[in-house]
Amino acid sequence: MKTQFLIPIILFSSLTYASDTLKGDSLRPKFIAGSPSKNVRNVNGILFKYYDEEENFTPKKVNGLGMGFNFLGIFLPPLMLFNLPSIKGWNFDDDYAIICPEKMNKINGVQLSLINMEPTVTNGLEMNVSSNISTYAVTNGVSVSPFFNLHHEMNGVSVAPLANVGQKCRGLQIGLYNKCQNFRGIQIGGWNENGKRKLPLINWNFKGDKIPEGQIIKKKVD
Repeated sequence: MKTQFLIPIILFSSLTYASDTLKGDSLRPKFIAGSPSKNVRNVNGILFKYYDEEENFTPKKVNGLGMGFNFLGIFLPPLMLFNLPSIKGWNFDDDYAIICPEKMNKINGVQLSLINMEPTVTNGLEMNVSSNISTYAVTNGVSVSPFFNLHHEMNGVSVAPLANVGQKCRGLQIGLYNKCQNFRGIQIGGWNENGKRKLPLINWNFKGDKIPEGQIIKKKVD
């Protein structure tokens, strides 16, 4: 009888220990890690990213370098070139809500990607071939792309030959076409649009809409 009671207790204890071990391993910083991964939360070094689906997304904190190898980023720029005649229609949906940064990747350092499709806060330098697509992106620092930059929130300098498009921007935009509705700063390019005016060559606005600091914008889910 004692054995029958001891076996479930031993099994339960083993499962609890295994769960605690996995949790501890996920929180222990890695020097080199990959994404998607459910067992990695902290990286002090290099994170190799492919693509995490948002419904199963596990946010990660990276102090160092985040590198994205989603090859969709190679094919997207040629497709976007066909949409240049309608570039003024590039925009984010108006139906947005607030999410917390804890539900997004945080990269303190450098993000280098073909394309970023994971919700990410970048504090430092961001260099993406095809920018941030189908995800929520915040950059505090410098964002550079050989084609275009797309951000929900941009604080710093955004440079791209074709277009810089954002929803909330603070700083400087440099490109052929610059657009940000909630904008404070200076825009330099062929055509510039913000919440106050539309002008060629150079535009500015230092009285943008007031949104509480630290709030990040996300599309509402019905």
